[in-house]
Amino acid sequence: MRLSGNLLAGLTNSIWSALIGLAVVPFYLKYLGIEAYGLIGFFVTTQALLSLLDMGLAPTINREVARYSASGNLKEVGKLLHTLAIVYWGMAGVISLLIVSLAPLITEHWLQSKYLSQQTIEHAVILMGLVVACRWPIGLYQSALIGAQRLTISSGINIAMVTLGSLGGVMVLAFVAPTIEAFFIWQAGVGLVYAATMRWAAWRVIGRFKDRRFDIDKLRQIWRFSAGMSGVAVSGVILMQLDKVLLSRILSLEDFGRYALAGVVANGLYVLLTPTFNVIYPRLSALVVTGDADKLIELYRSGTRLLSAVLFPIATAIAVFAEEILSLWTGNLSFASSMAPIVALLLIGTALNGVMHFPYALQLAFGMTRLPLMINVILVIMMIPMTILLAMQFGVIGGATAWALSSGIYLLMGTWLTHKTLLKGLGLKWLLWDVGMPLCLSLLVVGIVGDEVREWGYSNYVELFIGSGLVFFAFLLVILFSPRLRFAVQNNFFSDEPHD
Repeated sequence: MRLSGNLLAGLTNSIWSALIGLAVVPFYLKYLGIEAYGLIGFFVTTQALLSLLDMGLAPTINREVARYSASGNLKEVGKLLHTLAIVYWGMAGVISLLIVSLAPLITEHWLQSKYLSQQTIEHAVILMGLVVACRWPIGLYQSALIGAQRLTISSGINIAMVTLGSLGGVMVLAFVAPTIEAFFIWQAGVGLVYAATMRWAAWRVIGRFKDRRFDIDKLRQIWRFSAGMSGVAVSGVILMQLDKVLLSRILSLEDFGRYALAGVVANGLYVLLTPTFNVIYPRLSALVVTGDADKLIELYRSGTRLLSAVLFPIATAIAVFAEEILSLWTGNLSFASSMAPIVALLLIGTALNGVMHFPYALQLAFGMTRLPLMINVILVIMMIPMTILLAMQFGVIGGATAWALSSGIYLLMGTWLTHKTLLKGLGLKWLLWDVGMPLCLSLLVVGIVGDEVREWGYSNYVELFIGSGLVFFAFLLVILFSPRLRFAVQNNFFSDEPHD
C-alpha cells in the first residue's frame, strides 16, 4: 500500500475520533458538570499512565507480526500473540484490583471536590479501574493488526467503538441516569465489546492454530527489544502526562476540569500528528536500511516542512480564535473567555512538541533508544519544578505555561542533541528553514492578521471563516517558498514503492 493510503486510513480514524470526542463534550458538561468532567479527565490521565505497564509489548507484537508476515511464518506469530494475550488479560485483572484497592486513598487524599460527594468520587474511581481493565487488551490486538498492514480493519473497528462509546454515553446520561457512575459503567461495557472485536479481527487475520499454549520461549526471544521500547515509552508517557498528574493535586477539581477540557482542544492536533508519525517512521527506517542518505534527508526535511506548513497555521488559528471556537462549542461566553488563554498556551506547546515527531522517528529509524530516553528524562526533571512553581503561583494558567515552555525547550534541545549524533550539520538548517520559516509565516499571517480581524466586530462565524482563509494562505506561502517540496512529497508519499 502507498504511504498515502496508510495516511488516509489513519487520518480518517483520527479525524472521526476527534470530531466525535469534541462533539460530545458540551453534552457531558450539561449532564455531569465541570467537576464530574474533571473526573473524566483524571480517568484519561490514569489510563495513559497505566500504559506504562505495557512494557513495550504492543510495539513488539507490531514488529514481530510484520517480520513473520514477510517470511510467511504466521504460525510463530500466533504462538507469540496467544502468549502475550495471556499476559495482557492477567495484567487487566491486576490493574483492576489495584485501582479498586487504591480508590479510597485517591478519593480522600488526591482529588479535591466542592460539590461531588466523597462516595460518588470513590465509586467513579472504582469504575475507572473496571473500564481500564476491559480496554487493556485492545492495544495488543490493535498492534497485531497494524503489523499485518490491516489498517483499514483496525481503523474501522476503532471508529465504530469510539462512536458507540461517545454517542452511547450521551444517550445513557440523557435517558438513563445523568451520573458519572452511569457514564463509566457504559464505557466499561463498550470497552469489553471493543476488546472482544479486536481479538476476533486479529485472530481472523493471523489465522488460528491448534497448538495454543503459553510459550515462555517466545517471551525470552523478544525481551531485549521490548525492554528498549519500554524505557522510551515509559519516559514519554510520564513526560506527556506529568503536568496533568501534578495539576490534579495542586488545582481544585473544577480548575483541573477546565485544564482537561482545554487539553481536549489542544490534543486535536494529534489528528494530524499520530498518522503522520505512523506513516513516516517505517519509510525512514527503510531508507536507513538501504543506506540512501540523500533520500533520507529529502524525506526528513520535506516531510517536516509539509507537516509544519499544515500544523502551525492550524494551531495559530485555533489559539487566536480560541474564544470564538469555545463559545460556539460550549454555548457559554464567560466560560469560553476564561478558557481561551489556557487553550492557546496548550496549543503552542502541543504544536512545538508535535514537530519533534520527525527527529524522534529519525532516532528510532537508526535504532537509537538511549537518545530519546535521555531527552525525556532531562525534560521530566526540568518540568516537575517548573509546573509546581508556576501552578502554585498562577493557577491553571501557570500549569499551561509550563507545558508551552517545556515544549519550546524540547524543540531547541532535542534538535541539537539529535543532529549532534545523526545527520550532523543539518540541525540548524532544519530548525531555521523547515520549522522556523513555516512558524514565522504562520505567526505573521494567521497570528497578527487574525488578531486584527477579531477587532473588526464580525460575528463568530465570519471571523472563523476569515481565519480558515488565513490558514490556507499561510500554507500556500510555505509551498511558494519551498519549490522542491511538491516533488519530494510526490516522490515519497505517492510512489508505489513497498514499505514496512
